[in-house]
Amino acid sequence: MSVEHYENFPVASVLLPRRLRPAVEAIYQFARTADDIADEGDAQPAARLAGLDAFHCGLDRIEARQPADSPLFAALQEIIEFHDLPLLPFRDLLSAFAQDVSTSSYPDFSTLLDYCRRSANPVGRLMLALYGRQDALSLQQSDAVCSALQLINFLQDVAIDHARGRIYLPQEDLQRFGIDPAQLAQGPVDAKWRALMVFEVARARQLMLDGAPLAPRLPGRIGWELRLVVQGGLRILERIEAADYDVFARRPVLGKRDYALMLARSLRMSAPR
Repeated sequence: MSVEHYENFPVASVLLPRRLRPAVEAIYQFARTADDIADEGDAQPAARLAGLDAFHCGLDRIEARQPADSPLFAALQEIIEFHDLPLLPFRDLLSAFAQDVSTSSYPDFSTLLDYCRRSANPVGRLMLALYGRQDALSLQQSDAVCSALQLINFLQDVAIDHARGRIYLPQEDLQRFGIDPAQLAQGPVDAKWRALMVFEVARARQLMLDGAPLAPRLPGRIGWELRLVVQGGLRILERIEAADYDVFARRPVLGKRDYALMLARSLRMSAPR
């Protein structure tokens, strides 16, 4: 199962227990397919929203314990009932995908973070539910990690998102640092841009560090998986800094040496007493 196509899905198959693979694959297929309805192809907005509405209806059938009307929802219904998963995270994902159809920019950080709450955090909450961890602290820290991952992805993909007609940098931040959104098409890497990115990177890093203590608190494979997720996000931020914040010439990505460093750093993440 490739997870590169849906970057908010922090699951590495090599660390995933066999008993949870059907559940993770069903959740992934739901998220990936719904995201494609909102993003891929050349369908008009009304058609995209209609497709997402159909997914809402599929969730309604599961909630009413009615037979699923497609193989995708049949698999989803089976794992939701078997693992007693909440439906709200699935509905939140659909809400975020629908927002992508109609919203191209965000006025401030709070509205962007609300989007992250629905586009990224549900994945972490579902993974915690599969592992039976639903305490308030775990959910809070999971939300921080997932939102941080989403923000880091936005920083990686400024050029890609702008080409799609979207800007995920808060408008108030662009204005504060004196950057005209129209300039993003030219890839401005000047003092103003660097100052903006220093600010955005620091905020994403702090959010990731706020959630990082969850990783060593979780036992077994999920704990090690989350350690690598946290270190991967932090390493991407370092890659952005090493590129002098030029995310236009080349998208910052991880290489083999980065994975070795991430593993070493994961081993040094200590569990709380």
